[in-house]
Amino acid sequence: MDFGRKAILCFLLHLVKRSVCSVKNIIGCRHFSALEATCRRNYWFPHSTPYRAREASRRLLCSVATESSPKQVKESEMDVPKEIFLKDYKSPAYYFDTVDLKFLLGEEKTIVASKITVFPSAEGTSSPLVLDGEDLKLISIKVDGKELKEGDYHLDSRHLTLPSPPQGKFTLEIDTEIQPQKNTSLEGLYKSSGNFCTQCEAEGFRKITFYQDRPDIMAKYTCRIEADKLLYPVLLSNGNLIEQGDLEGGKHYAVWEDPFKKPSYLFALVAGQLESRDDVFVTRSGRKVSLRIWTPAQDVPKTAHAMYSLKAAMKWDEDVFGLEYDLDLFNVVAVPDFNMGAMENKSLNIFNSKLVLASPETASDADYAAILGVIGHEYFHNWTGNRVTCRDWFQLSLKEGLTVFRDQEFSSDLGSRTVKRIADVSKLRNYQFPQDAGPMAHPVRPHSYIKMDNFYTGKFLLYF
Repeated sequence: MDFGRKAILCFLLHLVKRSVCSVKNIIGCRHFSALEATCRRNYWFPHSTPYRAREASRRLLCSVATESSPKQVKESEMDVPKEIFLKDYKSPAYYFDTVDLKFLLGEEKTIVASKITVFPSAEGTSSPLVLDGEDLKLISIKVDGKELKEGDYHLDSRHLTLPSPPQGKFTLEIDTEIQPQKNTSLEGLYKSSGNFCTQCEAEGFRKITFYQDRPDIMAKYTCRIEADKLLYPVLLSNGNLIEQGDLEGGKHYAVWEDPFKKPSYLFALVAGQLESRDDVFVTRSGRKVSLRIWTPAQDVPKTAHAMYSLKAAMKWDEDVFGLEYDLDLFNVVAVPDFNMGAMENKSLNIFNSKLVLASPETASDADYAAILGVIGHEYFHNWTGNRVTCRDWFQLSLKEGLTVFRDQEFSSDLGSRTVKRIADVSKLRNYQFPQDAGPMAHPVRPHSYIKMDNFYTGKFLLYF
């Protein structure tokens, strides 16, 4: 055998060994890929030719490594997430008009009772009603007050299906049991540091109750929360507080009503031991809006700049865009273990403490500017994202892109436009460019996705 043929065979043998090794170490490679992607979101690397060559090599290696091993046990089809395509969008067969929620918050378990008014999108619809649901224990289900038997519905790990719902308008009541203290995904309702908190964007509401968990299902919500008064003196949700009081056994309750229709991803609930900084904003039409920023007691003194930023954002939105706040109360909650950074839930914005708290002794000018921008961003979502929202998650860039533009203009008007522009371009270079040059690259509007959370990267991470 000549030298050339020997060299080719050796090279092929080397590739086979690397592929086998990669398959055996599939989990390790996946962890490496995740770490590499995380680094790309936070650091900028010069894209020299050798770097691109190494990138191509890494992509090839990981494409081999992530192929399923023949011995790997396959998940059942119902447990494997489906790829969602933009081209497959269909309007829902059923819409929801009102949603009444009742939460019985407990230390071991929480009971969630939902009462939904359902109506078909077209007269004579005979399609099944398919509800999303994950990690839920179904207690009971009723249609127009009549409890359904097991044969009347189909339940699997991701959906609850009514194959033959009534024609015309009907009421659907569902009781479920969840365990927020064991919810380590931090999606839906979870408990951390003694507080109950929610995160429902993009698809977290399905971990609270069975629902059509998609942005084009918009309904008016009321929410009743019951909990131990000593452990959870503060009970918050969306909208206006319309009723509260004490119950037997050391418990109390609060009822919240949001008069405006919203998608499920904007639902929010917070319960815990919090204190607030209070203020009032008078709108241009003369209405008084109560403002409250809730934090653990020791953090209240650090919320002065956040309150200033909120009032400045409300005034700026009126002056520049003619948009007046539409409720009587605006709540902000800042807790240290909120994983999403910041979330624009209707009238109940939730933040990680880092994005709200500042004191002159420790905060820099950049910290104050960042708080101004992120408080403004989440408030501006009240109109660009909440009242006017997405049809589906393929339109994520519309609500986020427009609101980022609004908060950039806000920060530019209240500070230096030149400095703000330089900072924004620097962020693009440090976050967006590396992502666009790596395996996390994707179009602004993707053609498909398996899990929408994967698209909250790059520029979105700076504000969301």
